[in-house]
Amino acid sequence: MTTESASPAGLSRILGLGFSIALAFGGTVGVGILRLPGTVAAALGDATLIVLVWAAGGLYATLGAVSVAELSALMPTAGGFYVYARRTFGSGFGFIVGWNDWLLNSLTLAYAALTAADFVGELSPALAGHGTAVALLVIALFTGLHWLGLRIGSGVQNGISALVGVLLVALALACFGISPSASAVAAPAAAPSAASLPLLSVGMLAALAVALRSVIVTYDGWYEAIYLAEETVNAARTVPRAMISCALLVTGLYLLVNIGFLHALSLPTLAASPLPAADVARAILPHGGAEFVTVVSLCTVLSLINATLLGAPRVLYAIGRDGLFSATATRVSAGGTPSVALGITSATVALLILSGTLQQLIAVSAVLFVLNYVSAYSAVFVLRSREPGLVRPFRAFGYPWTTGLVLLGSVLFLIAAVVDDPRSGGFAFLLIAISIPVSWWMNRRRAAAPAA
Repeated sequence: MTTESASPAGLSRILGLGFSIALAFGGTVGVGILRLPGTVAAALGDATLIVLVWAAGGLYATLGAVSVAELSALMPTAGGFYVYARRTFGSGFGFIVGWNDWLLNSLTLAYAALTAADFVGELSPALAGHGTAVALLVIALFTGLHWLGLRIGSGVQNGISALVGVLLVALALACFGISPSASAVAAPAAAPSAASLPLLSVGMLAALAVALRSVIVTYDGWYEAIYLAEETVNAARTVPRAMISCALLVTGLYLLVNIGFLHALSLPTLAASPLPAADVARAILPHGGAEFVTVVSLCTVLSLINATLLGAPRVLYAIGRDGLFSATATRVSAGGTPSVALGITSATVALLILSGTLQQLIAVSAVLFVLNYVSAYSAVFVLRSREPGLVRPFRAFGYPWTTGLVLLGSVLFLIAAVVDDPRSGGFAFLLIAISIPVSWWMNRRRAAAPAA
């Protein structure tokens, strides 16, 4: 945090580089890094290939951060992907991107709250049968903290992100103090691994695609700081640095964790494990290892909830400020929180938790989050072509190759997600289709409104 000043819209510009990195880190590092190394190992079947794929995922995230950094420096205002889409493609498409981004964040919050409730139930069996109530309580608690003001919400994020980083590094380093367990018996593989298949065969490429998809999902979230750009001091410089720093930091952490797991567990054991972190923790701490992993998992989920609940209301705030949503969403409390937008977001999350259909709804996230990437990377190309003389405080290095690479990767990822789960892909596109007439109506209403 640095010197405070107020933006014209009432948001407080009080956030610095440290918080922006903590926010991006908290929005990225989740339970996936504790679970998915086993899935990736099963798909690949070779230690060197495993490390290379995790490094490739980090490269993809870093190049993505470099491309979005150009947009964030050019448009350092609240709202994230919505702002870039509206500026580049018009208010209609911008609303569609913003609506789906906000919905994606709401789905993420609901799913994360229920996951947190599961971990709480493991630590306290008396609460194990009350997952919905615990999830609602978690959302209510964080909503209350954010209602009190941005300083409290940002302070919580700094603390939780630091704790998650320390715990994961400690777990990874402890792996090098134990030897692989030769007694563990791996379950038979459900499918051949990439290493066991002919080079560049269809089967090998399919296995590689499974691994890459799992890895890319764990890196999602490095952009979280863009939502609070308007509240960040010297945002045109700070937000790009935060995103790129986060991508590099997370890449290093994930490589350390995976190399540690590969050292502590035999490759067949790792490939057969649904939760490698628990197997490693039990080897390190025969008594209390499982509880340690549960605490780490809970911390990562709480960090994700806090980060997402900071960002999601800013999307509604930005849409409302542009006249594409109720103007009440622009109300900001004395503590610097878009209070009405926060209330709408939390109420929506509570309804999703109570709906009982979240498991079906969350599958659409794999489609919606990649659409954000595609819209942003496309915006870089469009703005470079349409307005080449525009002053850009930060320029994506390696353009057009770097941006083109992540755009192509995102499109391929999107196609693979829809082919793999056409039902969820169809539902995701239905949500997008629903937002089109809403966008048309909001634009018509905005055009008909008398000028202020």
